[in-house]
Amino acid sequence: MEFSHITVLALFCLAFVRTGAIPYGEDYWKYVWPNTPLPEAFSDLFLPYGKTNSLPIRVEELNQYSTLFFPHDLYPGKKIVLGNTQSVAKMVRPFTKPRQGVTDSIWLENKERQSLDDFCNSPTAIGEHKHCVSSLESMIDHVISHFRTSKIKAISSTFDKNENQYVVEEVKKVGENAVMCHRLNFKKVVFNCHQVRETTAYVVSLAAPDGSKAKALTVCHHDTRGMNPELLYEALKVSPGTVSVCHFIGNKAAAWVPNYSVDRPCVI
Repeated sequence: MEFSHITVLALFCLAFVRTGAIPYGEDYWKYVWPNTPLPEAFSDLFLPYGKTNSLPIRVEELNQYSTLFFPHDLYPGKKIVLGNTQSVAKMVRPFTKPRQGVTDSIWLENKERQSLDDFCNSPTAIGEHKHCVSSLESMIDHVISHFRTSKIKAISSTFDKNENQYVVEEVKKVGENAVMCHRLNFKKVVFNCHQVRETTAYVVSLAAPDGSKAKALTVCHHDTRGMNPELLYEALKVSPGTVSVCHFIGNKAAAWVPNYSVDRPCVI
C-alpha cells in the first residue's frame, strides 16, 4: 500500500466520518497494525500534559547513547562498556568533557543551549532530514509518508538502567537509512524523527556479567561529516568525514525500517 499526498490520518477521517469517531493515540496504532504491540520506547507520548517534572533522560542513562565505536568492533565476544570508547585495545577511557550528542539532539546540554522550538526549527546536519512530532498519530503519519508504505517495522533497545558492562553475543543487520524517532531531552514530550543518509542499523544482542540480556539498537554512520568533531576526536581519535562510526541508541528511541518479510511491523 503506497501513499503520496494523502496521509493515513486523512484516510481514517474518511473511514470514520459517518460515525464521527476518529482514532488517535494507541487506537490509531492498533488500527494500522492491529496485531503488533506498541513499542515501550513511545510510552512517553501518553504521559498527561504537564505531568512531567524532570528531564526524561537521566544522567546515568546518557551512557546508552554516548558509546561510540567502529564497525569492526561489532563481533561476538567483544566487551562493551557503555559510555567509553571501544576501539583502543586494553584501554577504556571515559569522556572527560561534558557529553554532547552525535547530532546534538538528545543530550542534557542541549536544553541549556537552545529551546525546544529553536531545535525543531534549526537547520539540519549534513545529510539529515528531521521532523519533530508530539503525538503518536503524527509519528505514524510521518514514517508512513516517508517510506510510502505501511510495511515497516519499529526497532528499539532494551538496556537495563543498572548495567553498563556487556559482552556482544550476536549482531543482526536490520536496514539501511533508517528513520530514527527519539525522545528529545526536554520536559515537553516531543520526538525528533530524522533520517541521516548513508547509515546502517543493527540490533546487537548483549549479555551482562550477571547473565541478564539486552538488545542494543545500533546505527553506523558512513558519512560522518555532520558529527561533533570534539566528541569524535576524544572518543576515537578521528575527524568527521574520515571513517565510519557507530553508536548505540538508548531506550527512549526507535528506528523505522522497511519490513519485507511480513505485512505488518514487528517490534524488536
